[in-house]
Amino acid sequence: MRDDKPNILLIMTDQMTPMMLGAYGSTVAKTPNIDRLAREGILFANAYTSCPICAPARMSLLTGKYVSNINSNDNTSILPSDEPTHNHYLAIAGYEAVLSGKLHAIGPDQLHGFTARLTTDVYPADFNWLGNCRPEPGEFAAAHKFPNAVDYVTEGVGVRQWSLQLDFDEETHWRALEFLRRKRSQPSGTLQKPIPPRDEKPFFLQVAYQHPHEPFHCLQKHWDLYENVDIPIPEYPENLDAHHTAMDRDLAKKHGTAEVDLMNPDSLRNLHRAYLACISYCDEKVGELLEALEDYGLADDTIIIFSTDHGDMLGHRGMVQKRAFYEYSARIPLVFRFPANFPMGTPGTVCSDPVSIVDICPTMLELARIRDYLPMDGRSLVPQLQGKSDPGRHVYCENHSESVTGTCFMVRRGRYKYNYIYQREAQLFDLEADPEEWDNLRGRLEYREIEDELKALILTKFDPDRIDRELTENIAKRKVLKKALDAAGGPNWAYQPFFDAAAQYWRIG
Repeated sequence: MRDDKPNILLIMTDQMTPMMLGAYGSTVAKTPNIDRLAREGILFANAYTSCPICAPARMSLLTGKYVSNINSNDNTSILPSDEPTHNHYLAIAGYEAVLSGKLHAIGPDQLHGFTARLTTDVYPADFNWLGNCRPEPGEFAAAHKFPNAVDYVTEGVGVRQWSLQLDFDEETHWRALEFLRRKRSQPSGTLQKPIPPRDEKPFFLQVAYQHPHEPFHCLQKHWDLYENVDIPIPEYPENLDAHHTAMDRDLAKKHGTAEVDLMNPDSLRNLHRAYLACISYCDEKVGELLEALEDYGLADDTIIIFSTDHGDMLGHRGMVQKRAFYEYSARIPLVFRFPANFPMGTPGTVCSDPVSIVDICPTMLELARIRDYLPMDGRSLVPQLQGKSDPGRHVYCENHSESVTGTCFMVRRGRYKYNYIYQREAQLFDLEADPEEWDNLRGRLEYREIEDELKALILTKFDPDRIDRELTENIAKRKVLKKALDAAGGPNWAYQPFFDAAAQYWRIG
């Protein structure tokens, strides 16, 4: 690699299950641009979120830390402003750090080190969804008018002329392209009005779309891509209820899965078709970003990272949305592609080591030649990007707050995954032999050593009682703050992007 610094483009989708991508084995997905990134880059086959919830996962990505270590356990947790993020380190190293799209930060700090944000956020920045945190029965209504499961049956999915999510993602995309145009390698104007030389700082641009997050409303052209396609749908054992844990039952109450006919085959086909159509929309945007990098002379100097915050159960195991540790919820796509001027690794490589969203932060810092940073939970993936493997590597996932009633952990090492629902039960899966996670090996004599080792990894890394105590205290504090803010009518923490129209276009200079 060269001695100067590469640009970094991080493309983030929302709630994208990797198994629904061509690069991850789907035989029906129409995802040529994401597949191209995988062919030309390094794909991580076993990447996981740190928490299968939007805001916590994104705060983990920013900080390189697990959510209980930054007290960012749910969608109404405030990440402290004094917590360093990759943006702060990149700024120190001379980068311009810019976000177009979703951040999902809660509270008054809506930058967390970003030099600029080009859009507002798609979701509230306040405590509006506090009812999801350790909810009482029926309390889901405090956050959503209807249970989440209504967005997973035929009436809630399919073609629409337009949607609020399309509004957000189209703005996100346009602003990102506008930023890249300003960074083009050959700025020029007219003889009457030259464009000032562009800022030569390297840039970090995060483009964060809302799709394919539910509701799964898509345009006709993307729906039509899957006409007459035999789309696989989930299959269920006769004794499905016997496979549900206490955590699963908590989530079922929150998501309202008993209130809809979730497992109807025709409805499942429509759901998966609409989800695939939303993914193809994202893929279209990825292709346009790749084209922009090439058109503006930036492709040879820009590292591309493609990922998401978490997946979606999509009816598997009779479940919807996220918040669970099963593969469809907890696994994420992760691809790095390196440019001609900053090569690394062998294109087309697939790394099978378990890795985490918390690893993205230290990896980006090392790629930007930043080595002076405070301790993180994440570990740089540069060895894996260079073709090395670590057989003992393991990663964690947590959910202690949102729609569950106790501390819950997951650890993945090698072929085994261990889900630990504190003081209630556990699951052990061999993902090579049982990728659908139906055969719980917990308690079997021949797996006792593996089970004990994985449980010890969790209890060495985390203190469930401390996490539960601190979380309970924090939720109580936020409930007081919410009442006070509601009574006072504010403040409104929603990010307000500013564009000085008086200095645009022919008025510049």
